[in-house]
Amino acid sequence: MRQRAVRDQQRLDSGAVSSPKDLENLQREITSLAKRQGDLEDVVLEVMERRESAQERVGELTERAESVQAKLDDATARRDAAFKEIDGEAATVTKEREVVSGSVPADLLKLYDKLREKEGGVGAARLFQRRCEGCRLELNITELNEVRAAAPDAVVRCENCRRILVRTSESGL
Repeated sequence: MRQRAVRDQQRLDSGAVSSPKDLENLQREITSLAKRQGDLEDVVLEVMERRESAQERVGELTERAESVQAKLDDATARRDAAFKEIDGEAATVTKEREVVSGSVPADLLKLYDKLREKEGGVGAARLFQRRCEGCRLELNITELNEVRAAAPDAVVRCENCRRILVRTSESGL
């Protein structure tokens, strides 16, 4: 566009165009080209400003992404450490369970495992202050009398949730 404007200006200055109508058209074209060039320069400046703004935004977002990634890496490391600790505890508890289960009668262990599976991982619950800690319901007086009357080594179950009730000296019976 600049080359065309320079070429048209040279034609106008050289006197090669003699017709007044052609001169007027040439001047209008030069004016139009100058206006168009100004408009395009404004557009270029606007695009450059937008580009600069976009680059700043990219820098900000890159910093935020790096920060989030660092937090993610930290959380992942803590999660992995927790998993390792949990796995260690699970191995210890599994060994302890094997030792204890060796002293429990097979039919009682089978009942416990069946209840544990059915009741979401809890097959036995402590009887504490007349309340089954499995279902959190208080036993009525008849049920409490049955528990009191049962032999110390008898398997007693909650009438509400059917879990095995574990009686302790704190049970208040």
